[in-house]
Amino acid sequence: MIGIITFISPAKAQQMNTSHQALTAKEKSIVLISSLTAQGKLTALKTELNRGLEAGLTINEIKEALVHSYAYCGFPRSIRGLQTFMTVLEERKAKGIIDQTGKDASPIKEEDEKYQRGKKILAMLTQTPPPDQLTGYSAFAPIIDRFLKEHLFADIFERDVLTYAQRELVTISVISAIGDAEPMLQSHLGISLNVGITPEQLKEFVAIISPSIGKAKAEAAQKVLNEVLKSRK
Repeated sequence: MIGIITFISPAKAQQMNTSHQALTAKEKSIVLISSLTAQGKLTALKTELNRGLEAGLTINEIKEALVHSYAYCGFPRSIRGLQTFMTVLEERKAKGIIDQTGKDASPIKEEDEKYQRGKKILAMLTQTPPPDQLTGYSAFAPIIDRFLKEHLFADIFERDVLTYAQRELVTISVISAIGDAEPMLQSHLGISLNVGITPEQLKEFVAIISPSIGKAKAEAAQKVLNEVLKSRK
């Protein structure tokens, strides 16, 4: 496991720590923005985008969350989210509101081949050594394993506009919102714990997201979370 953990830079390792017990206003907004984007609830999304900016999220942080969401709910939802955000910014600018742009993503150091970089990041996030051979859906369709490692975990997760914890909040929000993806939700709830999100914060996450996703999906998310927390005891 030492080999898995030590390849990551100190800056990235620092991203994995959280120091607060409750989700911040910014984190709560990331959850709702991601959930509403995944469901295509654009009117409610417009309201939450305004709240997110007022809570202190930068323009680039919100853009990054909306871009990240496409990996889990597709281009159509992500792009509609971005278009809605463009409208929000135009309306706020017309009112004389100046929002913080925030930092751009740093250039990625391509020291290793992209597949290997993604493989290492996934192993670090899951705290599980990569398997010697592909299994399950990865063995059935190896190309999706390559897309997963190269694009999702290299191209997207390597970007530093959002922390790993923030990216996991986006991920579990989208997966909970689309529903019927319990195995992936289970995996990412586990990763959320690995990157510093606490059990209390995950319970709060379910409470926050429940009104926007409905009773059935909220109960499904709660059931998966209960199983994940039970397995960690």
